[in-house]
Amino acid sequence: MRWMIVAAAIGGLTACTTTTTSPTPQAAPAAKPVATISVAQAQSRLAPIKRRMEPVAERECKRLTQGVNCDFLISVDPRQNAAPNAYQSLSKSGRPTITFTAALVSQARNNDELAFVMGHEAAHHLMGHLARQQRDAMAGAAIAGILVAVAGADASTLEAAMDLGAGVGARSYSKAYELEADQLGTIITHKAGYSPARGVEFFSRIPDPGNVFLGTHPPNAQRVAIVKKTAAGL
Repeated sequence: MRWMIVAAAIGGLTACTTTTTSPTPQAAPAAKPVATISVAQAQSRLAPIKRRMEPVAERECKRLTQGVNCDFLISVDPRQNAAPNAYQSLSKSGRPTITFTAALVSQARNNDELAFVMGHEAAHHLMGHLARQQRDAMAGAAIAGILVAVAGADASTLEAAMDLGAGVGARSYSKAYELEADQLGTIITHKAGYSPARGVEFFSRIPDPGNVFLGTHPPNAQRVAIVKKTAAGL
């Protein structure tokens, strides 16, 4: 019973923190689950945008970072039925990868929207969000483990508490990371000759996550506001 009280305390402590973003591998929840174009068609549609965006993203990466792999690989998920999504990840060799699904590409109304999503995901890499999220998760797991261990929990309970702590830690700054990526992504999109103000209209057609406790994405209105404010200053 004592460890349950400590676990409840962990939840209470996280409620007092600023629960803003996580650079989880996804751009945002999308509106429709089915692609209306093939993977090959999605690749063709992204090709001209990639040619303009990739060199700008790589140039900004080299300008803003040190010792970071800036050789982006931008591709389309080969699974035709993959849910609408776009995400940044690292290959086994450490190469930054941006992946779109055909479903997400099919939902974009113009190239500005696709360029903005691409710039947003590139920004996650430039700002080191994946590594920061991993550190957040490790810190959350460590804190939870210490608190539950002090309460005398057994090994299985300790493991469960650390898993819970890791999840809370990974989400603790999720929304902040998303807003940071929106801001830098706006700059990258603009420098590539696209309109981030038009691009961010994509958010008007996806479900609004709202200001959910420990959610991974901020409210759409907040994201639109930061993009328009940043774009106005360019």
